[in-house]
Amino acid sequence: MTVTPFVTVTFDADIFKMIELKGLAIGIGSLPHKDAEEALDLIFKYVPNVPFWPQLPKRDTREGMVEQFSEGLPCVKVTEQGVLFNPEQKENELEVFYEKIIEEDIDYFKISPDFSRGLYAFYQRLKKVDLKSIEFIKCQITGPFTFGASINNESGRALLHDPVFMQAIINTLKMKALWQVELFKEFNKKIILFIDEPYLSSFGSAYAPINRENVVKGLTELAEGIKPKGVLIGVHCCGNTDWSMLIDIGAVDIINFDAFNFFDKFILYVDNLKTFLNRGGIICWGIVPTQEFTGNETAEILLKKISFCIDILVKKGVDKVKLSEQLFISPACGLGSLDPEKSEKILKLLSEISLLLRYPARRRSGISDSND
Repeated sequence: MTVTPFVTVTFDADIFKMIELKGLAIGIGSLPHKDAEEALDLIFKYVPNVPFWPQLPKRDTREGMVEQFSEGLPCVKVTEQGVLFNPEQKENELEVFYEKIIEEDIDYFKISPDFSRGLYAFYQRLKKVDLKSIEFIKCQITGPFTFGASINNESGRALLHDPVFMQAIINTLKMKALWQVELFKEFNKKIILFIDEPYLSSFGSAYAPINRENVVKGLTELAEGIKPKGVLIGVHCCGNTDWSMLIDIGAVDIINFDAFNFFDKFILYVDNLKTFLNRGGIICWGIVPTQEFTGNETAEILLKKISFCIDILVKKGVDKVKLSEQLFISPACGLGSLDPEKSEKILKLLSEISLLLRYPARRRSGISDSND
C-alpha cells in the first residue's frame, strides 16, 4: 500500500469551502463504555457532524491512550501492567522497524481490532449510516511527548530522554495516523486528525524535562508527515501549556484547549492567536467541563462564557469575525474516566451549545426536544 511521501504541506483554506464551521461539536476521543455500539450510539446522536471513533480504555487495557498506539514500536510489549520496555533485541527490532518505515508499509503499523474495538465498529457504522450530515470524520493519536513520558526504559528513565526511541515513537505515530487516513478515505469526507498531548500541561515545570525547541521540532515533523491533501491537524492539551509553541507550528490547523478552566492563561498568547486565525486556523473551545462537571451547567451559561471570552480577545485586537466563524467546541477533555451517564450528559450539553451557536434563533425548548 502506498502513502503520500512525508513532505511539508501548507494549510489549504479550500478545505473549508461550503462547510459552515461555526459551532461544530467535536469529541476528544475516549468514552467510558465497554460496549462499542453503545458508545457509537451517543456519538452519532450528539456529535453527528464530526463523528469520531471512540477509545474505550475501560473495555480493555490495550485501549489505553499509550497502549493503543504501541503496536509496531520496537522493544515494547503490552501487558496488564501497561507498556513494558525490553531492549534485548534492540538492534534487530530497530532494523526491521526502519525497513517498514522506508517501505512506507502503513499496514504494518495498523491498530489491530484487539487494541481498538471502537475504531472498527465506527468503520462499520459509517458503512451503514446516511453520510449526508457528516462534515468531517475525526481520528486521533496520542502525541509523542505524552507517549514517550509514559514508557520507561530498562533503567527506569522515560523514553522521552532517549533520542533514538523518541524518533521511533514519532515515526510510529505518523504511520498509525496515515493508516487511519487510508482506512477512512473511502467515505469521501474531510478528515480531522487530533494529536492528544496532555503531558504538555506540565511544560515549564521541573517535572517536564523538555524544551520548546524539541516540542516544536517533534510535533512539526509529526504533523507535516500526516498532512496529505484534505487532512486537518489538531492539537489537544487539556491543561495549561505554552500555547505559542503549538500555535506557531504551521502544519497545525486546530488548537483545542480547556476553555472552561484556562481561558485566562490562553489569552496571554493573543499575538500568536492573531497570526493563527489570519492563516485560517481554528480554535476549538473545550467549553464543557469534564472532571468538574456538576450537571448544573446549561448551554446558555456556557455560551455566555464563550461570548465573554471572545469579547475580551476582541478588545485586545483579535478579529471578531474570525473568532466567531473559525470556532469548534468540545468537552474540556476525554470522557474515558467518567461513568456512562455523566458522559452522555456532557455530550448532550455539547450538542445543545452547538445548536445555539449554529442556529441562534432556536429556542431553548426546541433544543431540548431535539436531543431527548
